[in-house]
Formats: sequence, structure tokens, C-alpha cells
Amino acid sequence: MGGTSAIMKRDKEWQEVLGAVHEISNLLNTGLDRQTLAILVNLCEAGVNPEALALVVQELRKEAASKQQQQQQQQHQQEQATGRDRSTDRN
Repeated sequence: MGGTSAIMKRDKEWQEVLGAVHEISNLLNTGLDRQTLAILVNLCEAGVNPEALALVVQELRKEAASKQQQQQQQQHQQEQATGRDRSTDRN
């Protein structure tokens, strides 16, 4: 039974730490959700350089924003092409 209570205590402590990290993250408007923060904290605990992680997160955000912008441009172009097709059908 001692092993189970130790695991439960460790899990409770982890949840408290993660809660505090999540609060700080929200105060800093990082936009990171609880699951992402948990992954990042685990990586840091495993020895990954926190500054390197921060750079990776920033780069991933840039790539995601760029992809989203490309998709929006493609959608806009498709809408324009569809509108042109409809106007030529009417003539």
C-alpha cells in the first residue's frame, strides 16, 4: 500500500506544479495549453535545454502561422475563381 500512496502523492504534487506553471503561462499570455506545458516540463526534467525548447516552440508557431496564411490565400483565390466562373456562366 505504501507504493500506491507514494504514487498518489507524487501525482498530486505534479498536478500542483503543472497548475502553477499553467497559471504563469496564462499570465504571460503564452497561448500554451496544459498538455503542451506538461510535455515541455517533462522534456526539461529529462535534460532538454529550456532555451532550445523555447526556440522550437517559436519556430513551430511561425510555421503554423505561415501555413494558415497560405491556406487563407488559397481559399481566397478559389473563392475568387469560383465567383469568376459563375459570372462567366451567366453571360
